[in-house]
Amino acid sequence: MKTIGIFYGSSSGNTESVAQQIQQALGEDNTKLFDVAKASKADLEQFDNLILGTSTWGFGDLQDDFDGFIKQIEAADLSGKTVALFGCGDQESYSDTFVDGIGLIWQSLQGKSCNIVGQTSTEGYSHSNSQAEVDGSFVGLAIDENNQGDLTAERVSAWVEAIKADFK
Repeated sequence: MKTIGIFYGSSSGNTESVAQQIQQALGEDNTKLFDVAKASKADLEQFDNLILGTSTWGFGDLQDDFDGFIKQIEAADLSGKTVALFGCGDQESYSDTFVDGIGLIWQSLQGKSCNIVGQTSTEGYSHSNSQAEVDGSFVGLAIDENNQGDLTAERVSAWVEAIKADFK
């Protein structure tokens, strides 16, 4: 498997923690971790395999650092790359914008000629709406550390096992 670039934006530490769990599950020798506050378009383009993660803030907004980084994604040549998404949100307090951040990233990837993998079931979540829900599934791994933190390790492990086959 080629090295996977894991890019995350985190304000409270939850998304960073999940990024680290994903890195551990994939193996540190197979991955390189980037805080998007310090990452560039060139960093993105050096990997054939990418994992992008953000938290959702306010009324369905991207995390601040990722909000700035989205322009790097839009400018990058991602043709032929394999991309997986993960996001953190709060399905109880923000039920109508749960993990919208990864939905915004997913939208920015449309037309980029990349292969988006890692969709997950909405089963087991109680939200009313999400921009990250497409055709009845989340566009990536949805994590709710606030209300379902006890499920995070299991969800990360299952998701990583599912996406491993997609990364060459």
